[in-house]
Amino acid sequence: MMESRPPLPPFTRESALLKTRLAEDAWNSRDIDRVIQVYSEDTVWRNRTEFPVGREQVRQFLARKWSLELDYRLIKDLWAYSDSRIAVRFVYEWHDAAGQWFRSHGNENWEFNAQGLMRRRFASINDQAIAPEQRRFFWPTGRRPDDHPGLEELGF
Repeated sequence: MMESRPPLPPFTRESALLKTRLAEDAWNSRDIDRVIQVYSEDTVWRNRTEFPVGREQVRQFLARKWSLELDYRLIKDLWAYSDSRIAVRFVYEWHDAAGQWFRSHGNENWEFNAQGLMRRRFASINDQAIAPEQRRFFWPTGRRPDDHPGLEELGF
């Protein structure tokens, strides 16, 4: 039987919002096994200068990413959707091994197969060095609390 990841296309506003939050929650877990299960076996990505293809390359990408981007906290916001596509904008904060904090701003375009697995992910990201006192994301590791402000409320 083919695996599926509801909500499935075609998306409504409600299902696109849910898909966006589920993606945010998975990435904030930093659990690579959990994250890669939302992508099709033949997923194709563009992430900055890397172009992973397939779950195994995505696994390797995420392992490298989270070994460098420490104390990662992410917020995603639905931008637009259609039958099988969702566009989001996001902001995440992290620091490097030397303790320098960054805020990364970006956009992602997602395309899903009929089973709700993401088959294409195209991300554009810009990093901004910030001082520790400029940080805005302070929840404990894992899922962003429901009462934590989103990007709009934080002025992003």
